[in-house]
Amino acid sequence: MFGSHLKIFAGFVILFFCLALLVFPQNPTSQVLDTKADEPDKAKNLVVNVELVNVLFSVTDRKGKLVTDLTQKELKLLEDNRIQSITNFSRETDLPLTISLLIDTSTSIRDRFKFEQEAAIDFLYRTIRPRKDKALLITFDSAIELVQDYTDNPEVLAKAIRQVRPGGGTKMLDAIYLACQEKLKSETGRKLIILISDGDDNLSLETVNSTLEMAQRSDVAIFTISTNSSGFFGLTAPKADKLLKRLADETGGRAFFPFKAEDLSQSFQDIATELRSQYSLAYRSSNASRDGSFRAIKIEPERKNLRVKSRKGYYAPRG
Repeated sequence: MFGSHLKIFAGFVILFFCLALLVFPQNPTSQVLDTKADEPDKAKNLVVNVELVNVLFSVTDRKGKLVTDLTQKELKLLEDNRIQSITNFSRETDLPLTISLLIDTSTSIRDRFKFEQEAAIDFLYRTIRPRKDKALLITFDSAIELVQDYTDNPEVLAKAIRQVRPGGGTKMLDAIYLACQEKLKSETGRKLIILISDGDDNLSLETVNSTLEMAQRSDVAIFTISTNSSGFFGLTAPKADKLLKRLADETGGRAFFPFKAEDLSQSFQDIATELRSQYSLAYRSSNASRDGSFRAIKIEPERKNLRVKSRKGYYAPRG
């Protein structure tokens, strides 16, 4: 009798478990397997957004003559010494220009001031194309002044330049920093500063490093024209001239040291020629980290004895 009751009880237990499996069909093991099975699909949908890095550059031979016939196959691009794949390459002869003309009006440049004004005016008439390019004028001494905002009219700029008069001390670095931050950073196309100064800064709050960082973040090339008296780099003002050269070299610009005031016009003509004889390349960095770090850029041509002038690097985005 007891055995028959036990069999009945066992039957109820088996029936209970069968019903439980029907109502609750999933178990921990199947859930883990299902999760793992979904992971490949999630991985397929993961997209890493690496922003395009654009680099404008010019190339010269050993005599300083511009080289304008390079092809993409002749170039090797490195970021932090790692080879990168160039996705876009072209010659840039017609890129819109956005120019910030910065003129030192401190008392130290008084002797050459008239020549500076006329050379700058001549450059703007030769370079600015209405409805395509634009320029502004900033002067700096103990103060920084936006004398003329962006315009594509060289006549308006010329009038503003002729009204400028020499003043007191020098805030050169502050002027460059503000021009990049306030007037150039949000612009597109070829962005440059043409700086006419003796490089003797005695009042700026910004440092050389902070100024260069702002220029690099704004993708601005700095072309410097020294107003020091000798015309020979570093001979009479080694510290000031080295500063002007560093500002140009690290941003992909060029430093000029005219022998005499009358040679300022040739310096401006050389800048205009170089701006119409550049290359452009773009790539997506193999480093996908959005860490805000500085990435060094180096362009190496296959041909020997060529010199590439480009910005030394860029700052990666954050977040």
